[in-house]
Formats: sequence, C-alpha cells, structure tokens
Amino acid sequence: MVSGLKKLREGVYEIPEQGEMRAPARIYANEKILAEIEEGAVEQLKNSATLPGIQKYAAAMPDMHWGYGFPIGGVAAFDGKQGGIVSPGGVGFDINCGVRLLRTNLKASEIKPKLKELIDVLFELIPAGIGETGKIKLKKDELGELFSQGAAYSVKKGYGWKKDLERIEENGRMKNANIEKVSEKAFARGLNQSGTLGSGNHFLEIQEVTEIFDEKTAKKFSLFKGQAVIMLHSGSRGAGHQIATDYIDKMIRAMEKYKITVPDKQLACAPISSEEGRAYLEAMNCGVNYAFANRQAMAHWIREGFEKVFKQKAEDLEMGVIYDVCHNVAKFEKHGIEGKQKEVLVHRKGATRAMPAGRKENPDLYITTGHPVIIPGSMGTPSYVLVGTETALKETFASVCHGAGRSMSRHSAMKLKRGEQVKKDLELKGQIVKGASWAGLAEEAPEAYKDIDEVIASVEISGIGKKISKHSPLAVMKG
Repeated sequence: MVSGLKKLREGVYEIPEQGEMRAPARIYANEKILAEIEEGAVEQLKNSATLPGIQKYAAAMPDMHWGYGFPIGGVAAFDGKQGGIVSPGGVGFDINCGVRLLRTNLKASEIKPKLKELIDVLFELIPAGIGETGKIKLKKDELGELFSQGAAYSVKKGYGWKKDLERIEENGRMKNANIEKVSEKAFARGLNQSGTLGSGNHFLEIQEVTEIFDEKTAKKFSLFKGQAVIMLHSGSRGAGHQIATDYIDKMIRAMEKYKITVPDKQLACAPISSEEGRAYLEAMNCGVNYAFANRQAMAHWIREGFEKVFKQKAEDLEMGVIYDVCHNVAKFEKHGIEGKQKEVLVHRKGATRAMPAGRKENPDLYITTGHPVIIPGSMGTPSYVLVGTETALKETFASVCHGAGRSMSRHSAMKLKRGEQVKKDLELKGQIVKGASWAGLAEEAPEAYKDIDEVIASVEISGIGKKISKHSPLAVMKG
C-alpha cells in the first residue's frame, strides 16, 4: 500500500505537498488497485508535482506504473500563459500512442467461422514488429506533408474516407506542427514506417461487444450487443521516438539556461514560452500527426482485409470509425481553476482525454454525449468504451486511464512464461493469436498487466468515467 495517503472519497487519494512539491499528488484507484501500485511510480508522481507552473495537483490514473520521468498514467497541467513548463517526459517517447475503434454491421457469430482466415489476411496486409518498415515509402517532402497534415494526408493518398476525419481527436491533425523543428534523424526514421503496427503493447484486435451498459449512448456510438468491432493500438513509431529523444537532450541543456532544477533529470523541461519549449511542441505535433496518419493507413487496410474475406465493400459492411483518441500528448486547453477559466498545457502520458457532453472539443456528432473514450485491456482480456464526466472535467483535466497498465516489467514477464505458452493459453480460451515474435507475446502476457475490470471499476467509483460497452477479444495480431 502506498504510504502517506489521505483518502478524499471512494477511489480518490491524495499525497499532501511535501519537500520540493509545488502541489499535492492525487491517485484515482480503488483499494485493490491501490495495493498494487509500485512505490517507484508514486515517487515519479510526486516528482512531477515539483515542476514550475503546475496547476491544482499532479494526478495519476488507476493504470499508473513506472515510466520515464512521469509515471505512465500521469496527468499534469501547467500554466499556459505565465511560468508553466513543457516536459517531453510528460508525453513519452511514443508520441500519440493511441487507439482507433472501427465498427461493422456484422455480428460476431458471422465472423467467427472466418476468424483464422481474417487474421491471416490482416497479418499479410499490415506490417508489424520491431523496426518493421511498411508498404508506404515516402520521400522527404512527402513526409513533411504528412507531418503537417496528419490523417488528412493519408486520406488524400487514398487511405480511407474523408468522413473518417470527423471522428478523430483534433480531426486527425494538430495544426501547430512545424517540420523545421524536426531533426534529419527523425525524418530518416519516419520515411518507411508509416502504415506499420510496431511492437510492444501495440495490437490489432477483432472483438465482440459483449455488454452494453448505456443503450442510448451506445446507439449514438453505433455499438450494439453481439457486434464485431476492430480495435487498433499504435503510435508514431521511430519518428516520434526520435523527436522525444532529440528534445529531452535539448531540455536538459535548457534547464541550466532557465535556472530550473528537477529531482530527476528525466523530468527535463523548459518554459512553454521559451524557444526550446515552443520548438518541442511544434515538433511533438508533427509526431502526433504521424501517428494519426499511421492509424489511418492501417484502418484502410483493415477494411481491405474484410472486403477480401467477406466479399463485400467496406461501405456495405458499414466499417466507419467510431473514434480515434490519443494517449501520449501535451495540449493547450481551457479548464476551470480557482473559479476562472484558464489556459493550461495538459500533459497526458498514458492517459486518455475524456471530454464530457457539451465541450467544444467533441465532434459535432458526439456533442450531446461526450466523445467515446476507448480503453483497451491487456492481450486476451476485455476492453471498454467509456464517456467522461463533469467530475473528470473538474478534477482530472478531463482525463481517465488508457488501459490496464503493467503490473510487471517486460523482463519479468518474459521470465514468467514463454511466448509459445501465452499463445497456447489464449487459444485454449478460444482466442486466435498471431504475433510477429515469440518474445513479443511473452512480454505482453495478460499476467503482466493489472485487472482491467478493477481499473475500470476504479474509474467509475471515483466518478471520472462512465461505462458504455464492454468488448471481448476474438482474435489479436501483435507486433
């Protein structure tokens, strides 16, 4: 159990300001999840509360675990006008790691006889694995367009439908993206990886909607019980990783210039208004756009795979985007602080934006419900769709968890079980698994993650999210 906590209400705990902290630290978790949280991640949360310009408190979602600088599952907002900082460690190396959910009009019972064929076809169409390159080979000027335009670039090149853009966070494009702030090395790493799944916890999963908790909202989201849907989880690949690496180095040097001290150099940061701060945000936005374009291309090939197997057009199968949402990003937003609306730079690292009904950040289609909040489970376990609440807006800068959250390191997971055994165990449960490597499957064993049902229960008991639907995995493709 985490020490020094004050219980505010069910599912919400606070660590008061202490030492160098400029604000308290909050953890959103039920008692079962709280008991599993590692002390190292809590120290990182407290460290993030020492940064200049932090507003209200540093918050951690129930899937929190140890990360680089900030904990994964961390949320922190900094004054956007005066004294606030930006920290690449508060975004992470996989800029805009995120999730897209595609619907179909097929029932899971119609898909099950063709699951093996379907996952084999998708595995052929979508490159996956460490360092894997894709079918899209870009020239430097083309990559510059992609960095600037995001998902719209992929649509322009024939990957998907224009109406997809209406159902992507930021319409699939962060506008303040500046390719001049992206290094040659990041360009080089991005040339051949667009349209690739990657490795680690990235996946493509065919799911069955097994429970509906809110019929009215589910209908608005085009979800129904027994439906087959497809979830895609990936990010900005090598390009995003290089942008993060480049700017962490720049921030470490900048801190001396701006006389900023931090308890951990992984929290390296610079004032938002500084040359280094602005440059990072402009480069980060290029990484965000790369990830949106990446998921857009893969969604196109998912549709192609379904067309090949079911001998129907994707339009006839009604394979529209339900939503596409970021997990690792820093964004300027207006939030209520001390009775006033204030512009802040919200860092979400392994956390999902969850704007409730009425907020302008929602697409017009979801203005009366709030946008879908897509929460994947671990491999072989359920996933959820939620909506954010007014409580989340007031307390967590409209943020909830991003998944189950690791309970053990990748190294420990590989000692626990071989990839072959992971595959066998899941197939005994009736799930089809296709992986790019045995090591990748071992790292992502379900036992290496927290219980997704308890994570979601934590979100609900604390009042920051509301369940809409639960999805069970039928077949999964891993990098």
